[in-house]
Amino acid sequence: MSLTYVSQSCQRIGVYGGTFDPIHYGHLRPALDVLCQLKLDQVRFIPCYQPVHRSAPQVSSAQRCQMIELAIANQLAFVLDKREIERQGPSYMVDTLQSLQADFPRAGLVLMMGTDAFAKFLQWHNWQQILQLANVAVMHRPGEPLPNHGELAALLQQRLVSELTADAGQIVEVEVTQLDLSATRLRDLLKHNQPIDYLMPDAVINYIKTHQLYQEGI
Repeated sequence: MSLTYVSQSCQRIGVYGGTFDPIHYGHLRPALDVLCQLKLDQVRFIPCYQPVHRSAPQVSSAQRCQMIELAIANQLAFVLDKREIERQGPSYMVDTLQSLQADFPRAGLVLMMGTDAFAKFLQWHNWQQILQLANVAVMHRPGEPLPNHGELAALLQQRLVSELTADAGQIVEVEVTQLDLSATRLRDLLKHNQPIDYLMPDAVINYIKTHQLYQEGI
């Protein structure tokens, strides 16, 4: 298991899962917003090995990890965590949170997700147990509403707080920087040999170009 040391005084860890295929500013800036607004000690970027809610990544696990390392190199509070890659098999967040809790028993975990992911939260594997292991930070862009009807709205009514006061079971909304950017769009630009400047860190762009990733027929 690859672990980055966390001080015993560490109180709050952001947990940011995804395919990161590839990582871009639409991942990085919202993560920084959450780090600052919730006063997290760190954010752990956890690339999944085998996603259960979307298609398989287009590049290898090693390449995705390398791009994350390049992207977060200058932000000391951002950490690459390879536990799902090393565990292999389907990447269920409840298993990841249990593993993190075992490694960092003194820290509160904050599971970070966008509004699209949160809209499907009740379909997640053992979602009730997730709320026993962590708090949830829903990252939404300005003017983007949270669910206002149905079971998810009822869950929000029960769990939504303006400030985290417990180590698990609470949901907090975090307004993040408006960035209309997705990995799908970036892969399409790369496939058609269109420029991706200013959409991701230069180090990641250079890595993609050097290894000819996401290109037609490669």
